[in-house]
Amino acid sequence: MPDNLDIPDSTESADNTDSADSSESTDNADSTESTEGQDQKPLEAQTHEQPEPEARWPRPSDGPRATGATGATAVRIGQEHFVADTDEQGLGAVDAVADDSAPSSMWGEAWKQLRRRPIFWVSALLIAVAVLLAVAPGLIARATPTYCQLNNSYGPPTVQHPFGFDRQGCDIFARTIYGARASVTVGVLTTLLVTLLGGLIGALAGFFGGFFDALLSRITDVFFAVPFVLAAIVVMQMFKGRSSILTVVAVLALFGWPQIARITRGAVMSVKNEDFVTASVSLGSGRLAILLRHVLPNAAAPIIVTATVELGIFIVAEATLSFLGIGLPASVVSWGADISTANVALRDHISVLLYPAGALALTVLGFVMMGDVVRDALDPKARK
Repeated sequence: MPDNLDIPDSTESADNTDSADSSESTDNADSTESTEGQDQKPLEAQTHEQPEPEARWPRPSDGPRATGATGATAVRIGQEHFVADTDEQGLGAVDAVADDSAPSSMWGEAWKQLRRRPIFWVSALLIAVAVLLAVAPGLIARATPTYCQLNNSYGPPTVQHPFGFDRQGCDIFARTIYGARASVTVGVLTTLLVTLLGGLIGALAGFFGGFFDALLSRITDVFFAVPFVLAAIVVMQMFKGRSSILTVVAVLALFGWPQIARITRGAVMSVKNEDFVTASVSLGSGRLAILLRHVLPNAAAPIIVTATVELGIFIVAEATLSFLGIGLPASVVSWGADISTANVALRDHISVLLYPAGALALTVLGFVMMGDVVRDALDPKARK
């Protein structure tokens, strides 16, 4: 083997190998750290970066070409009015109810409805005038209605006698004013009697039901089948020449109660099935006490309406009987009797007929309009 051949030392090569490995591992570690640093830097930037603002819908004050934060047009031109400002009022303030306000009853709500209706005030004025004439006719008419002089037959109107004179020379103004007393008295008394009789029969029939209801209903149907005015004419023939106000009231009430009875029966039948009636029964209340304390007060609305309208009908019925000469006696001043007397002079002296007929028509109109407006106020279905 030649002498000049160099043989590498194993120790030296091992050292070189170790240094190379360590250098390579060092380079790998540095590259790894640099890579991790590069990966961590965007995360830190994302962590500390502010979030982009959301797109805001423009308000009308922003202009017709307002855009959001993204730059896109949010509202088309001409549609800005559809975007409203945010309501800052909370739901609590919107839904708040005054707890200190007193609860309103059915009659309180009805009064609120009535006082806003002009027809109510017109009818109330007509009824008030009719009642005033019936209670105190002497405050308006100074002349005596039964004082007549033939010399004044069909005399013209004067200052003391604004309506003139009738055929017998009586003051038409005084007879028209005093005629309200008999007509209104008959109407009011008949209405009270009919309401008591018909209301009693209808309430008992509707509340107890069964055989009692069937019996009273058949009796009511029998009276319904008889014409009201015709039956009154037939019965009043028995008292011709000796009739009075009470006689006319009794005859009219005898054939006028079925309508009130039927209305009361239906109202009681609808109320007796309510929950407050069931609660009263569960508390041990008697049937008669329930009828008087709970059922009838809540069923009174249709009865009052019907009675108000019937009052005007009874006034017309009394005038009809007096017109036929079988109603009130001649000594009692009545609109019906004056209309009958003026009938013979209808062609030549029509004013003699117009005054009592007009007073009768206005009085009946007042009660009928009052009944209609009260019905609309008490009926929830009729409220708008």
